[in-house]
Amino acid sequence: MSKKSILKVLSVTLATSVVATSFASAADLRMSWWGGDGRHVATQKALEYCTTKTGHKVKAEFAGFEGYLEKLTTQMAGSTEADIIQVDWPWLFQFSKNGDGFADLKQFAGELDLTQWNDSQLAPAMINGKLNGVPVSVTGATFYFNDEIYKKAGLETPKSWDDLAAAAKKLNPQGLYPFDTTRVILMLMVEAFAAQISGHEFVKPGTNELAWTAEDIAGALKHYQWMVDNGIVRSAKDAAGVGNIEIFDDPAWVTGRIGGTYFWDSTYSKYDDPLTVGKLIPAAPLQIAGAKSDGVYKKPSMVFSISKHSKDPKAAAQVVNCLLNDKEAIMILGDSRGLPASAIAKSTLEAAGKLTPERLEGAKIVAAASGPTMSPLIEHPTVQELFKDVIEQFAYGQLTADEAGQEIVDGLTKALRRL
Repeated sequence: MSKKSILKVLSVTLATSVVATSFASAADLRMSWWGGDGRHVATQKALEYCTTKTGHKVKAEFAGFEGYLEKLTTQMAGSTEADIIQVDWPWLFQFSKNGDGFADLKQFAGELDLTQWNDSQLAPAMINGKLNGVPVSVTGATFYFNDEIYKKAGLETPKSWDDLAAAAKKLNPQGLYPFDTTRVILMLMVEAFAAQISGHEFVKPGTNELAWTAEDIAGALKHYQWMVDNGIVRSAKDAAGVGNIEIFDDPAWVTGRIGGTYFWDSTYSKYDDPLTVGKLIPAAPLQIAGAKSDGVYKKPSMVFSISKHSKDPKAAAQVVNCLLNDKEAIMILGDSRGLPASAIAKSTLEAAGKLTPERLEGAKIVAAASGPTMSPLIEHPTVQELFKDVIEQFAYGQLTADEAGQEIVDGLTKALRRL
C-alpha cells in the first residue's frame, strides 16, 4: 500500500473515531421554559444551533406562564423536572431553601463560563454558598409613558406626580388618562411607595421579620387614592369594567387612551408591541412626598437552573453556556428574555444594533435608581395574594387606608411566621 493510501486510511479511521467519541459523549436532555410565541420560536431555533454545536439533543418543553409554577412544583416533588429549567428568581427559595434544590453551577465552571456575570449579578442566586442558577436577564420596575399621547396634548413627559395631575386636567376631558394600573401593577406600585416612605424592604435583611409599619402601607395607599381623585388613573371599578385583563390587552391601552403605566423593564415588548398609537418611553422614578429612596425594585428576571437529578449535568451546563454565551445563539435569542445579563450577550446584541434605545435607556434608569435590596419573600404567592386582596378592598372603598394598612401588617406577620 502506498504512503498516500496509508495516510488516507488513517485519516478516515481518525475521523470515524472522533465522530464515534462525539456521539458516545452526547446526551439526551430536556429543557423547560415559559413565554410567548416569540420566545418559543427563538429558543427552539437556538436549541437547534446548540445541538449542532455541543452534540447534545435537547427536547423542548414550553408553555405560557399561567400554570407553569404549578407544573414545575409537581415535577420537583416527583424528581421529574427537566435537565435545564427556566426559573423565576423567587422560586429558587421555594425549591431550594438550603441551597441543595438544584445543581450547584459552580461545579461546572469548566463547561459554563461564569466570568460573564459579575458577583453582584450572581449573588441573588447564591443560597448557602451554592449557585442555584445563572441570571438570563436582570430587571427593575420602571415608569413608561406613551410619547404620542403627550405630544398631541402639548405636554412633556411627566417628571413628577404633580406633572401627572396637571396632565390629567388636560387629558380627562378628552376621555384620556395620563397613567393607569391593573391589579398586579397596583400591588407593585403600592409596594414601591411603601419602600419610598420607609426607605427599606418589607422585611429586615436576612430575616422573616416585618420591617414596614401599618403607617408605611397606609401612606402608600393614600397616595394611590390621591391618584384616583386627581384623574391620573381610572378608579378600580372603572378599570374592572373591561374585565379582568392585563393592561396591554385593554382596548384603551392599545388605542392610545392611556398615557403610561409601570412594569418590569424586561417585559417592555409585551406592553409596547400592542400599541397602535405611539411608543413607550422609559422615565426616571417618580417619588412621592417625603420619599427616602426611589423605591425601585431590581432582580434577576429569570434564571436558568440545572436539575440536581440530571443524568448529565455537565452536558446541560454546556447547553446553557451555548444559549447564553455563544455569539450565534445570542443573536438567535436576541432580547426574547429581556436585556441579557451575560456581558458577552449584551455587548454582542448592542454591537449588532439589536437593542433598541428604549431597552438600553430603561436598563440605564434601573441601574441608576435607588431602592431596597429585594427580598424574594415579596414575590411569594401568599404574600402577593394578601397584598392584592387587601388593596382591592381598599380600592373598592370597603376599607380605609389605615384599616387596610393594619390588615396587611397583621396578615404579613402571620404569614411570615409560616414561610
